[in-house]
This record gives sequence, structure tokens and C-alpha cells, in this order.
Amino acid sequence: MAGMKFPSFHCLARLIPTACLTALGCLVSLTASLAGEAVPPPPLPLADEITVHGIPVALKAPPRGLVVREAIGLLTAEALDGQVVYRAAGKDHLLETRATITPGGDYLLMTPIGDGYANGKGEKANTLMAFRSSDKGRTWQGPTPAFNIDYSQHGFVPLIPRGSKRIYAFGTQPIPPLWDWTHGHQEDAPIGFRWSDDDGRTWSEVKLIAPLNDPGFKGMSATRMTETESGAWLIGSHAADWSVKPLTTRQYLLRSEDQGKTWTVLPDKQPNGWFSPGFNRMDEGRPISLGGGKVLFVARTPEGHLWMAHSEDDGKTWTQPAPSPLVHPDAPPMIFLLSDGKTLAAFHHNRHTQTNYQGLSGKMEGQKDRSEIWVATSKDEGRTWSEPRFLLANVAAPDLPTPWFNYQCSYLDCFVDSDTLHLFMPHRWQQALHLTIKEAALAALPTAGDLRGAR
Repeated sequence: MAGMKFPSFHCLARLIPTACLTALGCLVSLTASLAGEAVPPPPLPLADEITVHGIPVALKAPPRGLVVREAIGLLTAEALDGQVVYRAAGKDHLLETRATITPGGDYLLMTPIGDGYANGKGEKANTLMAFRSSDKGRTWQGPTPAFNIDYSQHGFVPLIPRGSKRIYAFGTQPIPPLWDWTHGHQEDAPIGFRWSDDDGRTWSEVKLIAPLNDPGFKGMSATRMTETESGAWLIGSHAADWSVKPLTTRQYLLRSEDQGKTWTVLPDKQPNGWFSPGFNRMDEGRPISLGGGKVLFVARTPEGHLWMAHSEDDGKTWTQPAPSPLVHPDAPPMIFLLSDGKTLAAFHHNRHTQTNYQGLSGKMEGQKDRSEIWVATSKDEGRTWSEPRFLLANVAAPDLPTPWFNYQCSYLDCFVDSDTLHLFMPHRWQQALHLTIKEAALAALPTAGDLRGAR
């Protein structure tokens, strides 16, 4: 009917009860499935207004240069778009989403679906599920179980050594009875790895890491690792003691010079890890090789900034970690090299509201700081950074039974393929998002000043 205008799904969502929308979405999905089509889940109900860096944003009239992406529940810069790969149902939620380009050219995405392993108390609480795309992320197949194991996983930490067609999958291995979830150490477990020689379709049994200087090492490894030019492998791991109020954590690096045969704990064996003075914490450290024996290490703290340390000798010795200029709450680092192999892109929340730190919990005000993602770049090995530029913010209505899930836009993963950044996010611990943006567009994203002037 030419000339007629129909309301958007966002507008309809305000008129139709949520239960009806869910039923309608299921009916549409069932019809499409019978027809052999892949149809995304229905959009989430959206909020009326949010704030971005303290700036009120009415979703009916966002600032110039920003777009409400109803299908994925985000407010984004115009250059960023994406899709829902998977949405958890019922009581399940999904955890860290991490992806890699396989040696065969597929995109392989993995995420645990169920509940966090530390909540299982010795029982299997989740299954690490795999999704695969053979058309550069336009369509995805899955989920299928990644490994045939009887215990939970924390996440997928991929490594493909240079010149190799083998994929390694590192991560925390909460294997009873090697893992004791009592006495405040429910997150500390052996760290191990598997490998695949058929493009990530089948995997070896796990090999546990027993460092030469600390054979009984236990911790949590949930962030990206790196391989240096010399072939050394570095993966971060932190240990936590939740019996102490507020909790204490210590950050370590596990380093191998012989492709995983032997390992050493840095800076020293437990309990002599790194921590931020005044907070007694440092977690989820991420090493990244910069070439020429130089390695950057970035870590999470409650201090209000990402903390960084530098190595000039291939990750053997390190400067004392110190705060960077990047404003960030108690959330993990999300830092990656761009296609030139030199420019660093740090995706960070650019908000820190909880200055009175009383410990990590789902009720802490700082959880709301995870609702925004900004990006800053560095061309001098992370010593100085550009002005942060806005990338995205959550716009889904706060309707989840676990309140702090509503703000989750953290744990962003990224790889670069040709001229495009592919980002993966466990949005609200509810849906796995695949987002794309041209690398060249990063420099034109709006700053906070731009957003204020565009209102």
C-alpha cells in the first residue's frame, strides 16, 4: 500500500505485552525454520531514555551520528552494526564470547551456556558451545558442544601459533577433585589447554599446566593470551580469595618457551602476584606482544583505570604495574592490535562512578558502568592514548531477574579480518552479538564533546 507508514518494532513493543511479543517471535521463528530460513530472535524491549557519559539520550531522537539498533538492543555509532548469533533461553545465560579465524578460514565462536562454573559446587553447571561461520560471519551454524567433557568451562582462550594449522583452546579447568570450590577459592582451578588439528571440529584431551616454580598453581584464566616473536606463550591467570571481605586477588602470568611443554609463573609463585595497593586486587590480566621482544600487559583493578606493565625481554621481566589514562571500572581489559600490527585499540567503558570501593558484587553501583563501550588507540606501545570515542551503549530495558545483568556490555572480544573489525559481546549475559565496523571508521567515531554538541 504505497504511501502508508507502519510503526517500527520498537513502537509496537510499547503497545503489545511482552509475553505476546515473545509468542509472536516464537511463531515467526518456527515458521521460518520450517521454511529453511535463519531468523533472529525478536528484539528485546527497549528503554525510553539512557545516559551516555552522563548525557541524556532519548531513543526516539538520538544525537546525530548515533543509531538505535533495535534488533540487537544497542545504541551505536553509525559505522557499527551487527546481529544476534544466539540468545539464551529459560534460566540459562551465556558467559564470555570469544572467537578466532581458523586455519581453514572459518570464524569459530565459543561461549559457555548455562551458569558460571563457580556456582556449580562440583556439579556441571554449563557446556562450552561452538558456533561456526563459513561466510565471514554473515551466517552462523550452531550451537554444538565444543568438547565432550563432564565438567564446566569458563571460556575459550584461542591460540594459533605462527605458521601452524593447530588451534589451541586454553582456559580454567574446574575438574573435581582437583578443584576445591570451598573456603573462598571457588574460582581457582588448574589452567589447561586442548588442541585441534581439524579446524576446531574435534579436540584433544586436556593438558594441565604445572609450572616448574609452582607445580600446584591454581587460578582463573579468562582473557586473551599472546605469542611473542620468539615463540614464547604468555597467558594471564589470577587467584581470588572470596573468604576475605572485600575479596583479595593476585595477578600472574604463565610463560612457556617450548610450546606448552614447560611453564613458569611470573612474577613469582603464589601468593606473590601483582596487585594494586590500596585495593589488594588485580585480575584478568591480558598480555599482548608488540614485536621486537616487547610485550604489554593490561589488567583489571577497582582503582578506576586499566593498569599496565611493560616488558622489554620477551615477557621474562616486567615494570611495576601502574594505572594508565584509560578510565575503566572493575571490569576486564579489552585490548587488541589493529591490522598494521602496531596500533593498539583499547575498548573500555570510560566510566567509573564507584569511588568508595567495598568489594565486588552484583549490587555494586559500578556494574552500571559496563553499559557503554568507548575506544581509544595508541601508536606508542600503550604509553599514550587518543581521546576516547563512543562505540555503543545498551538500550534494552532493565527487565532481567538478575539486576546487574541488565548493564552488561563488557568482555568484548575482537579480531581483524582485512579492513573490518569483528567484535563479539555477551550482551546482558543473555545474547551473543557479532558486531562489525570498518577499521578506518574508528578515527571518525564521536567524542564526548561531539555527542554534547549533537544534541
